[in-house]
Amino acid sequence: MKTSLVKTKKTGMKWLLLFIPVFFVISIIVLFKFVFFIGYVPSASMEPTLKTDSLIFGTRVYGDVEVGEIVIFRHEGSLLVKRVAAKGGDDFEIDGVTYYVPDGYYFMLGDNRDNSFDSRFWDDPYISDAAIVAKLLLPK
Repeated sequence: MKTSLVKTKKTGMKWLLLFIPVFFVISIIVLFKFVFFIGYVPSASMEPTLKTDSLIFGTRVYGDVEVGEIVIFRHEGSLLVKRVAAKGGDDFEIDGVTYYVPDGYYFMLGDNRDNSFDSRFWDDPYISDAAIVAKLLLPK
């Protein structure tokens, strides 16, 4: 009777030792799928704030998006990172063109204006709330 009890405890410990790393890996995957975002900056469009080839860290859980914040969003099948230059209800002029941003939309600009393909050049210059994937956490 004593031998089978010892075997049961050892078997239970083996399952526990397998469960802990699996639980850890699944938790990390879930956190990065629903809470955090890690990305890569392939271009100089956000320099000097975000250097080319740098990694970025953001959150998928955020409140209101405000002018001046940096966000990661989907545009024409790609993920981009830009600064919010204007939000719904704002009207402004840039490069001699007047823009009026509809409610629920944003106008995006890169910090490196001479080297950024941003809202100024897109056929539809506005990004919807739904297209925003994450808000950049670092740098602030």
